[in-house]
Amino acid sequence: MWALSDPSLLLTMLLYYHFLCSVSSPLYSSSCQLQGQFHLNGMHKAGDAILGGLFQIHFFSVFPDLSFTSEPQQPTCHGFDVLGFRQAQTMAFAIDEINRNHNLLPNVTLGYSAYDNCNILGFRAALSLSNGQEEQVKLNETCVGIPPVLGIVGDSSSTRCLAISSVLGLYRVPMVSYFATCSCLSDRQKFPSFFRTIPSDAFQVRAVIQILKHFSWTWAGLLISDDDYGLYAARSFQSDLAQSGGGCLAYLEVLPWSKDTAELRRIVKVMKKSAACVVIVFAHESHMIDLMEEVGLEIQHNVTGLQWIASEAWTSATVLQTPDLMPYLGGTLGIAIRRGEIPGLRDFLLQIRPELRLNNSNENNVVRFWEYTFQCRFAPPSPGWLEAGGALCTGQEDLENVDTEFLDISNLRSEYNVYKAVYALAYALDDLLQCESGRGPFSEHSCGSEELTLDEDKIFWNFNTKKPPRSVCSESCPPGTRMARKKGEPVCCFDCIPCSEGKISNDTECTSCPDDFWSSPQRDHCVPKKTEFLSYHEPLGICLTATSLLGTFICAVVLGIFIYHHNTPIVRANNSELSFQLLMSLKLCFLCSLLFIGRPTLWTCQLRHAAFGISFVLCMSCILVKTMVVLAVFQASKPGAGAGLKWFGVLQQRGTVLVLTSLQAAICTAWLVSSSPTPHRNTQYHNDKIIYECVVGSTVGFSLLLGYIGFLALLSFLLAFLVRKLPDNFNEAKHITFSMLIFSAVWVAFVPAYISSPGKYADAVEVFAILASSFGLLVALFGPKCYIIVMRPERNTKKAIMGRGTTKFLNFHINPTMSI
Repeated sequence: MWALSDPSLLLTMLLYYHFLCSVSSPLYSSSCQLQGQFHLNGMHKAGDAILGGLFQIHFFSVFPDLSFTSEPQQPTCHGFDVLGFRQAQTMAFAIDEINRNHNLLPNVTLGYSAYDNCNILGFRAALSLSNGQEEQVKLNETCVGIPPVLGIVGDSSSTRCLAISSVLGLYRVPMVSYFATCSCLSDRQKFPSFFRTIPSDAFQVRAVIQILKHFSWTWAGLLISDDDYGLYAARSFQSDLAQSGGGCLAYLEVLPWSKDTAELRRIVKVMKKSAACVVIVFAHESHMIDLMEEVGLEIQHNVTGLQWIASEAWTSATVLQTPDLMPYLGGTLGIAIRRGEIPGLRDFLLQIRPELRLNNSNENNVVRFWEYTFQCRFAPPSPGWLEAGGALCTGQEDLENVDTEFLDISNLRSEYNVYKAVYALAYALDDLLQCESGRGPFSEHSCGSEELTLDEDKIFWNFNTKKPPRSVCSESCPPGTRMARKKGEPVCCFDCIPCSEGKISNDTECTSCPDDFWSSPQRDHCVPKKTEFLSYHEPLGICLTATSLLGTFICAVVLGIFIYHHNTPIVRANNSELSFQLLMSLKLCFLCSLLFIGRPTLWTCQLRHAAFGISFVLCMSCILVKTMVVLAVFQASKPGAGAGLKWFGVLQQRGTVLVLTSLQAAICTAWLVSSSPTPHRNTQYHNDKIIYECVVGSTVGFSLLLGYIGFLALLSFLLAFLVRKLPDNFNEAKHITFSMLIFSAVWVAFVPAYISSPGKYADAVEVFAILASSFGLLVALFGPKCYIIVMRPERNTKKAIMGRGTTKFLNFHINPTMSI
């Protein structure tokens, strides 16, 4: 029953007013960075328009003691109310049904944000729904802020509706209650935006009085709840009973809001002593639960034999229809609200199943319902639950296999009111959206509270300028600045503060630029961020490229010199084949540095380190084999030690180089297959720059690559150091030792420099290390020999390079298969 003769028109007008305010409100920009101070138990669904809901899913709430010495704990809810949960699901069902109806709200998807009022938290939840800033919830794995609702279905309590409507009425937020019956809420002056789909208490008070008159009960007791619902019902009952002359009240007692055992015991004693056999109760089922627990304790005092008359708040409460209470409440007469049928609701309820997704606020109530229905607990269970014989929930239990009032849709009363409330708001919104100008419900049949029109040409301005005066406390802030209130001054007085870096402003607030953009120096528009990488077009990249090509060219020249003079003693004594391989590997080392220059791509990121690792291992392998040959030959100069040279022939040298290089190739292959390097857009080093770089992917793979090169270099150095005191005329071992010292110094210095270099400079450091170590090996190993070949040919003779042990070394390289 509606509170006005034409409530649908008023509801449409209020919804339109709130719709305009909500859309223009900056609260719609709430993000997941805003965290609610209070944690409310709710269920949510996204949509183009959001309807709010307030339902009693728990009977009781407990507030912690306030010590004022620490942050107070959150209130807790207990006593799961299955019917309250079914009411909330009925709202979800109605919205789902409306969304599937193409004739009602076409092209508009309704969503909902419903909270558990926990019997006392309704006002807090209502403010959350109206301002949209209380909580951020997770929908479809995305964290979103719930915007302000266009209307609220609820609350079930008259007291909470009084408090909520007093505030929401100021902002014309429509509120449609499905269970609040207090006649005081019919005052349209005090509660202009309150509606309901249930009759007010004025009607059931008259019905109760008629029941008393029908049975000639002139002496009755009255119990009421300690809230507006009970107090207003008592006032109305006493007034109407006196006017009708139908009887008197034996007593009037107020049931305590909390479970006050002493007060409840006193009330039970009053009932026992009174001669009135009829007890009228205007209270909630939670009050009756506490009262009947005390009545059960007083059975030895003969409190049975009372005729109870129930108000609509607890008439159909299943929790009170138990065998233990039948001796007391059996035969109770009650005023019941209208029953209705909702086709399809049972099938919808059967689809409810806990999904147990983390941080999913919609699952809280479903989990509690599941545990209550199947008397189990989800993991981890409460301490001692399993030890006491409790079961664990799987989430796969079948609702049809359990006897629960949740699926009993034969007596839908409050749920039917919820269903009607949702449709009332939906039809009001539909009327609003389909409103045509000239046929609307507002003045002159418009569709909107009309804008003021001024004919400025007819206004006389009593100023010299003949124009409207300028009257502001502070001028509007220019672009690139934001308003900052002056302390102790009205909101119209403010200072203009420049926006911080990365933010711009064309109005009163600063907003952040998109990820790939940065603020201009004037902070009035966003500009694309600069991109940075080691480019071929910048001086550093040009120098490194030129150096790499120069090293490659020098390697080619040296190779040409060695090929042209391949029959000379110094070339032959220098193990010409390994020297040629070494020069080719050095050329590859120079060329692989070019892969570190230019904008990183997937193939360059994957190829650069593989090419670098294999090239340097090939180089180190040649040097190691050369060192081993030098050591073996000069060890063979000792009497009786020449038999070992058979293990250092040409095939053995080639095989050793191939095996050592293949190990590095295997490391690179495993690295690329498991976790290969990839290009990356780095925005951490500089806020105004995007640095393109290659991430190594697997630190272990990169470490193994470098470690293997270092191992071969260290082994070559140790072997060369052992034979460093060879005859002065043939100082190959000294050259290898010196080259390994240069190589090791470069790469030891590379590690800290690489780690501390940001962006493109890390690539530059690696290129520099490659070039420096390659030049070090080229100069140290081939510089002296090229000098002798080109500048001092008289020293490039067999006699000139002969010395102790050198004859055997030279003969070995002339004929490496000879028997020594």
